[in-house]
Amino acid sequence: MRVSGWKSFLTTSAGILGIAVVLSAAARPPSSHFSLSAQAVQIAPAKAQDISLTIDPAQCKVHWSVDSTLHMVHGTFRLKSGAFHFDADNGKAGGEIVVTAASGESGDTSRDAKMQEEVLESGKYPEVLFRPTLIDGRVAGSGGSDVKVRGTFVLRGGEHEIMVPVHAELSGESWKGTGKFEVPYIQWGLKNPSNFLLKVQPLVTVELELAGSVKINK
Repeated sequence: MRVSGWKSFLTTSAGILGIAVVLSAAARPPSSHFSLSAQAVQIAPAKAQDISLTIDPAQCKVHWSVDSTLHMVHGTFRLKSGAFHFDADNGKAGGEIVVTAASGESGDTSRDAKMQEEVLESGKYPEVLFRPTLIDGRVAGSGGSDVKVRGTFVLRGGEHEIMVPVHAELSGESWKGTGKFEVPYIQWGLKNPSNFLLKVQPLVTVELELAGSVKINK
């Protein structure tokens, strides 16, 4: 009876020990290597989409106009070069558009000479620049989009923050766009060309026609 009792006790203990081992294995957490791998997969960020636009000066036009007591004066500038890029997700932009200051003309030799020498001082400041910093709005990868381009306008050495409403159209590897904004040139420190006979308004309206190539980097 005593031997039989011990056998029964040992058998029961072994069974309990086996169950404990199985439960312990089931409750054990997964290895740290597996946990880190799963976490890395879950938080992997989506790759940003960067859009690069190159400007072709031959396809571009820069028009300007200013009103006076006699009539509205119209003129043009030549675009020298331009390229900029922006993140399609957050709108952050960079790059530069360059206009040759000495190319400004209105069809009147005397008036244009005064504009170059006294107002723009193009001999000292040969370039007018625009450096975009932010695209406010969504640019479609194909078709038309209306956005606001914010950036720094550099005129006669002074930097000024401006916002330009732009309509852009992307099609394959090409793009085109138009924009319009006003330059308060007297407020920005340029000389007032008015005299006792002629009064010139303090705002110049600038209209852009841009075109070139586009590259979308994913």
